[in-house]
Amino acid sequence: MPRNISSYQLIRYVVGYVFIASALMKLVVADFTGPFSNYGVPYPQAAVLIVGITELICGVLFVFNYYVKKAAIPLLVIIVAALFLTKVPVLQAGLLEFAFEARLDIVMFFLLYILWKD
Repeated sequence: MPRNISSYQLIRYVVGYVFIASALMKLVVADFTGPFSNYGVPYPQAAVLIVGITELICGVLFVFNYYVKKAAIPLLVIIVAALFLTKVPVLQAGLLEFAFEARLDIVMFFLLYILWKD
């Protein structure tokens, strides 16, 4: 018998999927430290490892509905940092370019906020 899925559950699954996929890319791709060092992140190898493991753990917690509010906090920090490091410089090209480049980050920020607030 099909089970109804709530909007909250769907948000948890989607956000969990995005962060698990992002984490796996950071942890599996051989030279993912390049983008981190290009953005001036200190100790890029350690940063990639810390961010990747945090995204993986928090993504899994979302999928299995454990400590969702607590797991949202470090991911909110990661999203805000990603916006400032990678998207704010795009503002020089114009607001429309920024809005396009930052669309996923902004959506994920608000979905994380919903999970944190609920």
